[in-house]
Amino acid sequence: MKLLSECKKLENVPVLVRCALNVPVADGKVAGNFRLRQALPTIEYLLSRHAKVILLGHIGDQGTETLLPVYEAMKEFFPRIAFCPVTTGPQALAAVRALPAGEVLMLENVRRQRGEKLNDEAFARELAQLADVFVQDSFDVCHRAHASVVGVPTFLPSYAGLLVEEEVRELSRALKPKSPSLAIIGGAKFATKQAVLRRLLSGYTNVFVGGALANDFMAEQGIPTELSLRSTEGQEEIRALLLHKRLLLPLDTVIGEPGSRGGGRVGVLDGVAPFEAILDDGPKTVEMLAGLCSKAKTILWNGPLGNYENGYTEGTEALARAIAKSSAHSIVGGGDTVAAIEKLGLNDRFGFISTGGGAMLEFLAQGSLPGIGALSR
Repeated sequence: MKLLSECKKLENVPVLVRCALNVPVADGKVAGNFRLRQALPTIEYLLSRHAKVILLGHIGDQGTETLLPVYEAMKEFFPRIAFCPVTTGPQALAAVRALPAGEVLMLENVRRQRGEKLNDEAFARELAQLADVFVQDSFDVCHRAHASVVGVPTFLPSYAGLLVEEEVRELSRALKPKSPSLAIIGGAKFATKQAVLRRLLSGYTNVFVGGALANDFMAEQGIPTELSLRSTEGQEEIRALLLHKRLLLPLDTVIGEPGSRGGGRVGVLDGVAPFEAILDDGPKTVEMLAGLCSKAKTILWNGPLGNYENGYTEGTEALARAIAKSSAHSIVGGGDTVAAIEKLGLNDRFGFISTGGGAMLEFLAQGSLPGIGALSR
C-alpha cells in the first residue's frame, strides 16, 4: 500500500482523511477518547506540512447520530477546528474552500448518507470532489466495502495514514509470533471468529477461547448453556476445532441469572442450574491464563472474558493485569478489551493496542482488508 510519507506535495492541498471518530458518547459528551488520540499523529503530520485537513468519519450504526460531540472533544487538540453539518454538496464544498491551509474541518457523520454503506459510485465521487488527496487512517472500518473506504480511492491519489501503517505493521507481526505464544479470543459471535481461530491455531502455541464464545464450545461438550449467550450455527466447525490440541477452554465460570448486572457465583462447568447463565470466566481460568502469560513471548488478545457491559468485568480486568505484568510483546484489540485496559490505566504496559475490533480479527484471518487493498500501488 502507498504510505503518507510518499506524498510529497501537501502544502495548501485539501486532504480528505477517513478518521476513526466512532467513539462512545454519553449524555452528549465523548466518554472515551482513545481513538481520537490515535488519530492525532496523522492529522498533526498533515498540519505540519500546511495541508487543508478535512476529517471524514462516522459514529454509530443507525445513520442518525451526529459527530457534534466528537467535534467538541477534538477542540481539546485543535481549538480552531471547524464543523460542517453536512458531508457533501455545495455547503461542504464552500466549507472546504474557506478552510485555510494548516487548519482542520470536520464533516458530519458520513453514515447519514445512504450511499455510504451501499458503496454508491456517485456518492464516492461526491466525496472525492472535496479534496485532491485521500488518506485512509480509520483501520476500524477497513474491513467494510463502503464508499468512504473503497470508493473514494478510485477517484483520488490515496495513501495509508500513520495509524493504518502502524496497524498493518503490528498485526502482521502478530501473525509471526515468537514461541511460546498465547492467543486469547473472547467476546461472542462464532461466525466472526471462526476464520481467525483456524489461522491462530496454526501459528500459536496455545489458543484460549473465552467469554460468550466459549459457551458455543461448551455446549458441544454437553455443558448446560441453554440460557447463556451463544451462537446457533457453526456446530460442525466447533466440533472440528475441539479436536485441536492447542485449543484451551475455561476451567470454571461465574454463573448468575440471565440479565443480571454483576455479582454471580463461581461454579464448575457442569454446575449451571436450569435458571442460570454463564456470565464470566472464573478465577481458576484466570490463574491458568496468568501462568501462560508469564511464560509467553507473544500474546494476542481480542474480546472480553465475560458480559463486560453488564458488570461482569472481573475476569477481563484480571487478565489485563496479568498481560501487563508479563514481559511478552502484547497485541490487543476490541472495544471492551480496550475499555478495560483504559479503565485500569494500563495502556503503556501493552505493546500495541489496535483501534479495530472486527477489522483486527479479519486482518489476522485474511492478511489484508478491502480498505487496505484499495490503497494498492
